[in-house]
This record gives sequence, structure tokens and C-alpha cells, in this order.
Amino acid sequence: MKKGILVVCALLMAFSVSAKKHPYKIKIVTDSGTIELVLYDNTPLNRDNMVKLAKQHAYDSLLFHRVIPKFMIQGGDPTSKYAKLSDHLGNGGLDYTVPAEINDTDFHKRGALGVARDGNKEKAGSSSQFYIVTGKTFTDDELDKIGARSQHKWTKEQREIYKKEGGAPHLDGDYTVFGEVTKGMDVVDKISLVPRETGDRPKKDIRIIKMRIKKRHKFLFF
Repeated sequence: MKKGILVVCALLMAFSVSAKKHPYKIKIVTDSGTIELVLYDNTPLNRDNMVKLAKQHAYDSLLFHRVIPKFMIQGGDPTSKYAKLSDHLGNGGLDYTVPAEINDTDFHKRGALGVARDGNKEKAGSSSQFYIVTGKTFTDDELDKIGARSQHKWTKEQREIYKKEGGAPHLDGDYTVFGEVTKGMDVVDKISLVPRETGDRPKKDIRIIKMRIKKRHKFLFF
């Protein structure tokens, strides 16, 4: 009996630790399927910005306006809500940027959630635009060449993930990663492979129907 109690306590502690690390869960419902993600606790500025906008329903009816196979899908441009198929998208945003929270722990592995940005020196992110990495796999030699150009170094574990699961290592050190996909990567892949116009906009609109937040309390979602 005591052994059983200890096992249960250990499980509860594990759930509690996980909840502290990833307190928010995002659900993106699209017309192509549903994507679920967690937001990282060590990037609170970007995490809280997405949570705020999602609670305001700011992402509802926006488009994934840029998709590139074996790289990423991008959405969150406010001007995309009522955009015509001929409109150029990708420059829209709100009247602020979010400070960069770039670190060596969060990297652009397959399924990573990142913040789009322009070429500002501070590497501050867009107020609303985000991307999800699909990526591709890399060899050690390819990673060495990318690292030599960017002066970025990866841990052994990170290199193995890039070699076996894939990602977009050339973005590391330049863009903030603040979450990752936990369910629905098949939907992300499907979106990334749709036919595209010039500028990588899908020929047919891929729309975010709604984005919703769930906050973990201890080990339960509510």
C-alpha cells in the first residue's frame, strides 16, 4: 500500500513540475485541422503576449499567409482577416513589438513555435505574427557549416534532434522560440505543402478559425 502511495505522489509531483514549466496550452483550430501547443515559461513576455491576444480573440479568422515546405508556416498578420487573394501579406501588426527572449535552451526543432520579426537590431518580435517550424533533417557537416556562419553552438542533444527529427537551425540565435507543438504536426505539415502563389502565400486561404488558451492548474487542464 505504501509503495502505491509513493508512486501516486511521484506522478503528482511530475505533473506539478510539468505544469510549472509549461503553464499555458494553446489550441489553434484551422479549416485544415487542429494544432495544439505549449508555451514556454522561460519566455514570459512572448508567452503572455500570445495569451493576451488569444483571449481577445485577435487571431480568430486570420490566415496562415506564408507557407514553405520543409521550413515553416506563418500566420498572425491582422491585415489578413479580410484580405483578397491578390493582397500582399506579412507586413501587418499592432503598434508595438515584443522584446527578444532568445536563449540557448529553446531552439528551432521540428514543431517549434517562433516569433516573426523584421530586421531590427534588437531582434524584437512582431506583436502578433508567429511561425511553426516543419523543417528538415541535417547532417553533422551541414550543422558545422551553419554554426560557422552564425557562430551558434548546439548541445549534443540538440544536434541529435536536428539530425533525426529536423528543424531550422539557421534561425537559432536570431529569433525567439517560445513554445512547441504537442499535437497536430500532421496538420502543420499539410498546411506547409499546399500550392503557393509568388511570395509563398497559399493559393487557397488557410484560415485560423479560432485560437484558445488553457491554463494548467497543478496537473489538470481547465
